[in-house]
Amino acid sequence: MRVFLVVIDETDEARSALRYAARRAGAVDGGVHILALVPQQNVSAFGGIQATIEQEARDRAEMLAHGAAGSLLAEMGIMPAISVAVGGGQKVIREFLDEHGNIAALVLGAAKGGNPGPLVTHFSTHAGALPCPLYIIPEEFDEAANDA
Repeated sequence: MRVFLVVIDETDEARSALRYAARRAGAVDGGVHILALVPQQNVSAFGGIQATIEQEARDRAEMLAHGAAGSLLAEMGIMPAISVAVGGGQKVIREFLDEHGNIAALVLGAAKGGNPGPLVTHFSTHAGALPCPLYIIPEEFDEAANDA
């Protein structure tokens, strides 16, 4: 099965990328995998506080991913797989792609304005080294209007 990997956060561009991936998956009888990233916390002198901060960030990422999955199921009838990973976005995504050979495309949302975002900037300059195609979806992309 063709699986479209979407990196999700709380931005409009991530929601656009998720909608695009879901429509592509529906068109090819494929699936969607949502990856929520939790930034690595800096080492603190107070380990208990750091662990609490990390757990809260992980819980927020899980709630975001599950909320996006629920919306996707309600709107398009697709139940995505969900992963939450701790670490730097570029490294985590590369490792995820290396470990999951069924990923048909990496789908990232690009913010409007001058800077499309750090993941789009990084992966667009390294697209030739990816094991799958890279789809960059503009924040305000209206696929239904584009299809018409």
